[in-house]
Amino acid sequence: QVLDQFLQIKLSESHQEEIMHSLISKSTIQKKSKEFGFDIIKITDPKIHKKNQHYIKDFLKNDFHGDMDWLEKNLERRVSPKKLWSDVKSIIVLGVNYGPNHDPLQNLENKKIGNISVYARGNDYHEVIKKNLKKFGRWIISQTNSEIKVFIDTAPIMEKPIAQKAGLGWQGKHTNLVSRDYGSWLFLASIFTNLELESDKEEINHCGNCNNCIEICPTDAFTEPYKLDARKCISYLTIEHKGIIPLHLRSKIGNRIYGCDDCLAVCPWNKFAKESNEIKFKQKNKTELYDLKKLSLLSDDNFRKMFSKSPIKRIGRNRFLRNVLIAIGNSKLKDAKDHLNKNIFDESPIVRGAAIWALNQITEGEELNKIKKQSLSIEKDPDVIKEWIERKI
Repeated sequence: QVLDQFLQIKLSESHQEEIMHSLISKSTIQKKSKEFGFDIIKITDPKIHKKNQHYIKDFLKNDFHGDMDWLEKNLERRVSPKKLWSDVKSIIVLGVNYGPNHDPLQNLENKKIGNISVYARGNDYHEVIKKNLKKFGRWIISQTNSEIKVFIDTAPIMEKPIAQKAGLGWQGKHTNLVSRDYGSWLFLASIFTNLELESDKEEINHCGNCNNCIEICPTDAFTEPYKLDARKCISYLTIEHKGIIPLHLRSKIGNRIYGCDDCLAVCPWNKFAKESNEIKFKQKNKTELYDLKKLSLLSDDNFRKMFSKSPIKRIGRNRFLRNVLIAIGNSKLKDAKDHLNKNIFDESPIVRGAAIWALNQITEGEELNKIKKQSLSIEKDPDVIKEWIERKI
């Protein structure tokens, strides 16, 4: 009799949980997401295709990840969401449109300014989306009594393969997600839940014979379609790479000082892209504030103030100035000589080294030799000294 009563209680609890979980439908969840600022929402199961697991392992095996050691950490959890959270039954994948109102490649034509990737011209998307994601998550919990975990580019999750499996888009030949409705411009977020929800249909690849993204890459970072050597990618070099940018790649960076949108911008599917409605993703600073000469004189304090709400703050002032100085050298800004002279005596070795390289691009003869002599009289860092030796390559 006691056992029968126990079974009744357990059955009652199970039935109650089933009722709670069915209080809202999949379509209700999808409709509600719009109120929290999400442009597209799809659902999938927590399984990663074997081909995607093989891709990330091959990527790491070839050392294509460079300084991004975090990709190696928790690899087993990265290729299996269940190992990240054993109770997950469904993954709600969300996309937020950050489409620009102009062609991002236009800024490459103005050599006096630094070109910043579209995603970093406004507020940090992590902070903007995280708030809405948590609000949406709390709503789901209130309606279903379920458990959830929310992620926005901060956990060992293969966001793009999961997004393709859910139907948001497909991974193009440049390895980024492409959407039929939003082109190249989607931020991704996800909600893991122990709810069992009906999965959406996986998106198929629509790249066809197009190779625009492969052909435009300034540094030939693609070893073949769908395979990227991040160590040659300008986005990696200007954002993730912590040290000296390899000499043979500097001249190919142009005036890009934070990220690169070339392979995204040339995608034909952008003809269906829409301008973002999120005002916080809009460029706050006018173009003149990206003036290369002005940026080259940023102190650490001024850098922090200028980019306090931007994802750019993550790389710090020294790496940012490294990028700015290389852009000055590539742009051949002869009127920036005085700025470079000051940077040659900066506290940071990577700033000093980049300044020397830039100066070698725009100065020569006795003027250059005088600066070189002065620099070498006090320089102790071997990598900085090497910049004087390797000169204009």
